[in-house]
Amino acid sequence: MSVSQTYGRRNFLRVAAALTGAGGASLAGAGRAAATPTLPKEILQPRKGPIHGRHYLPSTVEQVTWGYVPALGSEPVLRVRSGDTVTVDTVSHEGILEDQGRDPVAYFARHGVARSDVLQDAIAIARDYDRTPRDFDLDGPHVVTGPIHVAGARPGDVLKVEMLSMLPRVPYGVVSSRHGKGALARQANGGAPDGITPAEVMPPVATDGRSTGDPLRYGNVSVFTPVRRGRKGVASGVLKRGMRGKEVTFPLKPFMGMMGVAFAESDRPTDPLLNSIPPTLGGGNIDISHLGAGATFYLPVFTEGALFYTGDPHHAMGGGEVALTAMEGSLRATFRLTVCKKGSGDAPSVAFRYPFGETAHAWLPIGLSDPDGSRNGQVNDLDVAMRRAVVNALDFLEHDQGMDRAVAYAYLSAATDFEISQVVDRTTGVHGLIRKEHF
Repeated sequence: MSVSQTYGRRNFLRVAAALTGAGGASLAGAGRAAATPTLPKEILQPRKGPIHGRHYLPSTVEQVTWGYVPALGSEPVLRVRSGDTVTVDTVSHEGILEDQGRDPVAYFARHGVARSDVLQDAIAIARDYDRTPRDFDLDGPHVVTGPIHVAGARPGDVLKVEMLSMLPRVPYGVVSSRHGKGALARQANGGAPDGITPAEVMPPVATDGRSTGDPLRYGNVSVFTPVRRGRKGVASGVLKRGMRGKEVTFPLKPFMGMMGVAFAESDRPTDPLLNSIPPTLGGGNIDISHLGAGATFYLPVFTEGALFYTGDPHHAMGGGEVALTAMEGSLRATFRLTVCKKGSGDAPSVAFRYPFGETAHAWLPIGLSDPDGSRNGQVNDLDVAMRRAVVNALDFLEHDQGMDRAVAYAYLSAATDFEISQVVDRTTGVHGLIRKEHF
């Protein structure tokens, strides 16, 4: 049975046709407000369908690292000029991980997806990846594509990453909750974290099979999530709401969870400093849902060429990402990569030392609880992340908007929303929304 037979390729095509620019969105509106998410008219297998960028980077086995990000000095898989556009076929880790059998054809077949509707690059990575040994309990889950060398980038610069288009490659995704991870996770000592009881841990303590050492017996929960037309014709994820066929639907909001530049130095590709899970000053697994098509992400540069990478594609995510993952689903992402120099005015001043986001409507100062990665242990205190987001917001308002710092502090308290980016990546994140209409 194919994905079309299960929940309707015909319906999938109607969704695509109903959306602006389905399958071929123009880049003319890049940097303005993102339109309703566009869906392709076909499964976006490698090199098939619309490719918006000047350069194209597939996620071949040779051009990805599974669970780790590039180090300073890594060999680039692509070289581009500043201002070039690049389309990257990103691959979701969900459906290929060890606790799911590391066989996406078999995994998705259990949910009615035909082999022809499973991405060929996902199949190849699950089957053939051997660039680094895989350890499910230690490695990050993410398929990381890159790095891309951007000509002219030097330490002390900023890499401006504009998200031009985000096309779902398949009409389905997966949301997963794994033992020991997530907002309600069981602690390493077997107890419950502060604020909840063992009975409130998710997934339930009684289903925790990590002691077996076999990921297939860990008792992790992965929820297959098809895409179809939801309320008002909007492309939406669909989850069952009960035993009588009731459903809950939510709109797609595609974005890349991971966008970063090389930050840590190491000659070991599986060095814990390079683990793909915690975000750092180099960006990485930043998980901010506002950074979809039309948004811009600014990253401080730490090495020649910046060495940009991306991964962890999401179809939709709620603030906090509480269960552990978003609605994970592969995307064809197109970026414009531009080098910004100090004094040029092309990037917020904060971005020369800390990641910073921007949408058509708001500036996004970011705070991380432990921005140096896993050095000296991992700090996941949301209070720390919040304080740093506030300080970065104050610096932006004072130095870029000319506000008195005390007045800026008052303004943040009166008119700016601070949101939780995520609480599940070891290093937690908070971001502010400073609305441009106020200025």
